[in-house]
Amino acid sequence: MSYRTYQKRTAALALGAALAGGSAVLMAAPAAHAQVVDVDYQCKTPIGNKGAVSPIDIKGVKSGSGYKLTMSFQKGVSSSPVELGKGAMKPSAVIKLGGAESGSVTVSGPPNAKAIPANTPIKISDLTGTYTPKKSGKVTFTAGVLTIKALGTTTTCTPANNPKPSLTLDVTAAGGGGTSQSAPAGGEELPQTGPEDSAVALGTLGGTVLLAGAAGVLWLTRRHQPAR
Repeated sequence: MSYRTYQKRTAALALGAALAGGSAVLMAAPAAHAQVVDVDYQCKTPIGNKGAVSPIDIKGVKSGSGYKLTMSFQKGVSSSPVELGKGAMKPSAVIKLGGAESGSVTVSGPPNAKAIPANTPIKISDLTGTYTPKKSGKVTFTAGVLTIKALGTTTTCTPANNPKPSLTLDVTAAGGGGTSQSAPAGGEELPQTGPEDSAVALGTLGGTVLLAGAAGVLWLTRRHQPAR
């Protein structure tokens, strides 16, 4: 085998190993977990107590430094003894945070687009709001209190069955808040990334391994290059 052929084969093996390592890292990128959860809402209305179970879905989409949350109701949870005209009802709700964070996020929706007949379940439109991570880690999102305002009255619906989280996200706070990582030598800070750009960051890591592997091969081959 000629020296030049040896160089090419050694470099190809090193590059292939580095690419394989990068692919393995990319596959390990965290993903969101969501599920539809039945929530037993017990509502205090101006005409007495009512209750209903509605499947609740919560989704989170990366938006800037935070997430746009969307809370969806698959069934109505209350009713009105009189017809609610177009735009007469305004819903809002609280999403409780758990895991790495505590507190809540308020989500709200537009007024009803169509009139709601008397004594029929009130269909709640999708409720949206913005969540900005303050701490890094896995954060859960669970349906909280629902509030319906209509015709000058307020109906409050509270989950009575201690529902499970509808969504779990692995988040990174701006500046890496809530984590403890040692800075590399030289005072350089570790890169902080969010769930969407984690693949990009990990891809960069794979690229770094790739470059380091190629550089190592070049160094080794140069050392073994016969003196002229």
